[in-house]
Amino acid sequence: MILVIDDDPHVRRFLRVALSGHGHPVVEAATVAEGLAEIRRSPPSVVLLDLGLPDGDGLDVLRVLRPDTKIPVIVLSARGQEGDKVIALDAGADDYLTKPFGAGELMARIRVALRHASAAGEGGPPPVIENGPIKIDLPRHEVTVDGAVVHLTPIEFKILVELARQPDRVITHRQLVRAVWGSGPVDQSHTLRVHVAALRRKIESDPARPQWLVTEAGVGYRLRGPAP
Repeated sequence: MILVIDDDPHVRRFLRVALSGHGHPVVEAATVAEGLAEIRRSPPSVVLLDLGLPDGDGLDVLRVLRPDTKIPVIVLSARGQEGDKVIALDAGADDYLTKPFGAGELMARIRVALRHASAAGEGGPPPVIENGPIKIDLPRHEVTVDGAVVHLTPIEFKILVELARQPDRVITHRQLVRAVWGSGPVDQSHTLRVHVAALRRKIESDPARPQWLVTEAGVGYRLRGPAP
């Protein structure tokens, strides 16, 4: 079941038709209070969340859900500024789509969110993570690309693993810095960019036009998953 929290009846109708057409039962809410009540009543598989709601901000829903639940949340908002995306993703959103968007793109994002939720329910990623030509052997601390071993620094390895654990999901600069360096006070954003550039040179056939490790401008990075 997918919960739609949006105060615009036209958007809810579009989502209801699109989701139902792909076999997803839909429950609707128009306010923060209604959305939280629906979640308490019957936890959904995915939440589609607008940010501008009559009784508060969609971020209020995220603050209640995180970190206690792992229900995937995809923000659907007319706020397209990079800062809004960063705030929502750092607050715990799994993805962010700017209105207007197409049904095909939405369904793809939902499939990714459900895949991540399923992996988390099974205890996380396997000892070996494969993503297209990239293979990460976690116990051996070894990475191969198209079967050839590539030598990564410990920092590069940490960055790649963090992205590979959640393919197709945007990981913000702040989230990556925390995962790699911890929560210290030093701003490591520039250092992160340097390491990502070095990592691209090792795993991409054309680092200037990366196919796998892509930049979400002003937000963070995404490791593209292989085409289904």
